[in-house]
Amino acid sequence: MENLAAWKSGSIYAGVIALLSGCAVQAPPVPLKEAPASAASQAAAQRAVAQAPVAAPQLKRKIALGRITNETTYGQSLLRDQAGDPLGKQTTDLLSKELTQSGAFLVFERPDVSRLQAESTLTATKLNLVGVDTLVIGSLNEFGRKTVGQTGFASASKRQVAFAKIDLRLVDLNSGLVYFATSGAGEASTETASTFGFGSQAAYDGTLNDAAIRQAVADAVHRMTSELASRPWQTVILSADQGRFYLSGGKAQGIVPGMTFSVEMPGKVVKSAQTGFNIALPGTRVGTLRVDSTFGDSDMNQGSVATLTSGNLQGMALDQLVVRFDGGGAR
Repeated sequence: MENLAAWKSGSIYAGVIALLSGCAVQAPPVPLKEAPASAASQAAAQRAVAQAPVAAPQLKRKIALGRITNETTYGQSLLRDQAGDPLGKQTTDLLSKELTQSGAFLVFERPDVSRLQAESTLTATKLNLVGVDTLVIGSLNEFGRKTVGQTGFASASKRQVAFAKIDLRLVDLNSGLVYFATSGAGEASTETASTFGFGSQAAYDGTLNDAAIRQAVADAVHRMTSELASRPWQTVILSADQGRFYLSGGKAQGIVPGMTFSVEMPGKVVKSAQTGFNIALPGTRVGTLRVDSTFGDSDMNQGSVATLTSGNLQGMALDQLVVRFDGGGAR
């Protein structure tokens, strides 16, 4: 019995020692693993981005935002006319915000111009409306909601979906011609699910309407920006003095020192018997201007100072010359 007791005591002692020894053993360090792109390659990519040449800034274009109406049945009633069109006004406001935030346009107000005129009359100030080249008009043509879901033995799901589609047209104010039309579509949804009656639940979500319209507007503005970016940007010479030429448009429109512009004498304008439109024949390039500096403190009074680097403008009517950005020289 004594041997048995001693054996048990020794076994317990050995077990405690082994347990304590196991707790004291330090786990081996976890080996570090690099990301698929090594640190060296990431550093090289960062240096390449820092040393890359700065892209030429995008020249802003002057556009006026016209009416955007709700042509769907949503929100329409016999007691509401176009003047009380909340969905159309919401779409117009979202479009104005998206165009301004895109950084590609100088947006001028037209839907609420009567309010500007009333405020001008009230404060006895002169309202100086600026002319633009393009008018943006359009409508919300598709808008709706639906609820879809699935039901199983012990589970159920419900998905709320809002869909919107907006159509925009760009109108040349000189001729009234619609030279570009595009559409934008947007969709927003939310989903809930439950099992054996437990899970998330959601009532009608009105914010989905706003999200769907906002996506549709953003889609249309992206398409419109791409189209206008492919068209030549042009301005005019305001004045000249001692070899310096003053151009309309400055920092707010994306002009920076170092940009170069071609100066053209407009071609003859003839009327086409086939279309009835006036057609300007190709002009003649007479010089090149390089921007040296910009001036002005607001969108309304900014300009640029340029130097003639090639050609000769002596004896020409400067206000009739066309100045076009040739895509070079920005720094």
